[in-house]
Amino acid sequence: MNRQYSSFRIPSPPWPPSPTRSHPPGEGGRRRVLLADSVSMTEGVGGGAPLPGGWERVGEGTGVRGFGLFLVLVALVCWGCPAADDGGGTESGSASEVAVEESTKDVHSYARPDQAAVEHLDLALEVDFERKILVGRASWQLAEGATADQLILDTRDLDIDRVTREDGDSELEVQDFTLSDEEPFLGRSLTIPITPSTTAVHVEYRSRPEAAAVQWLEPEQTAGGRHPFLFTQSQAILARTWVPCQDTPAVRFTYDATVETSPELMAVMSAENPTEKAADGVYQFRMPQAIPSYLLALAVGDLEFRSMGPQTGVYAEPAVVEPAAWEFAETEEMITATEKLYGPYRWGRFDILVLPPSFPFGGMENPRLTFATPTILAGDRSLVALVAHELAHSWSGNLVTNATWDDFWLNEGFTVYLERRIMEEVYGRPYSEMLALLGRQDLDADVEDLGPESADTHLALDLAGRDPDDGMTDIAYEKGYFLLRRIEEAAGRERFDAFLREYFDRYAFRSLTTAEFVDHLRSTLFSDAALAGEVDLDRWIYQPGVPSTASAIESEAFDRVDAQIGAWTGGTAAAGLATEGWTTHEWLHFLRGLPGEMDTDQLADLDSAFAFTDSGNSEILAAWLEHVITNGYRPAYPTLERFLTSIGRRKFLSPLYRKLAATEEGLAMAREIYARARPSYHPVAVATMDGILQ
Repeated sequence: MNRQYSSFRIPSPPWPPSPTRSHPPGEGGRRRVLLADSVSMTEGVGGGAPLPGGWERVGEGTGVRGFGLFLVLVALVCWGCPAADDGGGTESGSASEVAVEESTKDVHSYARPDQAAVEHLDLALEVDFERKILVGRASWQLAEGATADQLILDTRDLDIDRVTREDGDSELEVQDFTLSDEEPFLGRSLTIPITPSTTAVHVEYRSRPEAAAVQWLEPEQTAGGRHPFLFTQSQAILARTWVPCQDTPAVRFTYDATVETSPELMAVMSAENPTEKAADGVYQFRMPQAIPSYLLALAVGDLEFRSMGPQTGVYAEPAVVEPAAWEFAETEEMITATEKLYGPYRWGRFDILVLPPSFPFGGMENPRLTFATPTILAGDRSLVALVAHELAHSWSGNLVTNATWDDFWLNEGFTVYLERRIMEEVYGRPYSEMLALLGRQDLDADVEDLGPESADTHLALDLAGRDPDDGMTDIAYEKGYFLLRRIEEAAGRERFDAFLREYFDRYAFRSLTTAEFVDHLRSTLFSDAALAGEVDLDRWIYQPGVPSTASAIESEAFDRVDAQIGAWTGGTAAAGLATEGWTTHEWLHFLRGLPGEMDTDQLADLDSAFAFTDSGNSEILAAWLEHVITNGYRPAYPTLERFLTSIGRRKFLSPLYRKLAATEEGLAMAREIYARARPSYHPVAVATMDGILQ
């Protein structure tokens, strides 16, 4: 990811047979992330609000030591093992051969996959926009080797209507399934009795309108203004709010799905997707590669598709699809660059879905169909590092996944490292170093906010009893990146690249803990004692703050920006500064380097010269609005209000609401704006903003 209740009783519909399996059993909020805020984890848009980048709305206006023992543990913990080619030139993972060791159990899941696990999902969904619910049947095929007499699934805010199971050739009613008491953010366990002959269980259920993963948008909250829209955001543990599942990254499964919606809308998923609308509104999906539950995704809306190359395309509303296809035109080149470094892309296609502006993150790395915010449509391809980030997740995160949310840095730290290598390959080292330096600024800001001695600044976290969303900070992204960069510098790039490529190959379609990664590193690259001595892994991973050995980043481009900041603070008028040809990154460094306190005349001078208040670049505008709030620059207040009510990306919302909340006057203003904007925000962003403003 790129840098986050009432019940209805309706008659259960006559369920169609589960889709026939076409393959045999065994077949990627962060608060300050610059240009790369995916999870890796959506708020609506008020009618009439402008789209970013200047595009207009059509119509009316989301450690164990020892290599031998290490291999045994990996065999116990990993649910995705390389399998035969699925017919499309890609690999898939199998959940049927191994079990999760109790010591690595995910504290954020009720499931006990070491005792009974799932390996394939047949999902049937009816999308009910009127009631804002999904009516579903989840048919779970069980992995072989269950040792328990019950299967435990995670649920939250789901109404369970009926449970059956397949024992041999018979489908039997299960009357004695149980739901536990509700726990905050974890929901309820669904316990289903099984027998040694049980091969599958079927759960008929309904989601609720307040399901935290699902945002239902009214037509006026979309670009076209004519049709409703829905999308899901399952990371970290929200898949359980729309599908009963073993909601842990340690469990992988393949899936087939049938989704029924209105004929004027298109449904897409993190799977093989259609490129045209179905006349009857019924869509069939197949996902042959095994994924964890947080990568299960659905979107339904007035969508069109544009091809960008042999492996890539973009889905978006009609008013957005053409500019989006232009903005992302270099995606094929990015895939080629990454394959050259780290091996083949194993997911078939890499398509991008541009969501309405309420999406709470920059991007979400749903395999085969990355979800992206429209705030990266700057009109000049200056924010496509986010695309590189989500693409990088196809190796780090989607392919090799954190086993628990305490190990989140294994997804995001690796992904930021790959992202910057991709950007270097495509745009050059000076460009990628600007990104790295901005990332270091973000990291230092998070360490200051969290506290330099805070356990939350460790890479290996302890999130027991907390929402895993709490761990989605710049620590995982940027401290993880700087650790990997330190290893690269110690080992040499050629040697480290070979290590990473072998790592992605060896653990493809598997889930690892931090301890397992450390053991692998020590048994391979760090078997060289001299090299191992150059990088204090324990200091980086298990202690707070940023080690003093972190790479010092230099950027001649930013040095030139610093000179212009000095000239302006020394009395040169903004219009006289040498800013021609600056990229978004240089403008961001400029805005970050301005004095904290400025008077109205100074702000007006900057605004007159550079039109920050009217910027169509959301990154630049958000950075400017922080100065607007801090210094009470009232001419920009209407833009601030419009921005907060038209954008749902948590990366932008959090710092702006925090700055407003720092003063009594600002807090009153923030609460008034939020009262109007809150209904259009995604539940992920609502939870964060509620915490800031309560």
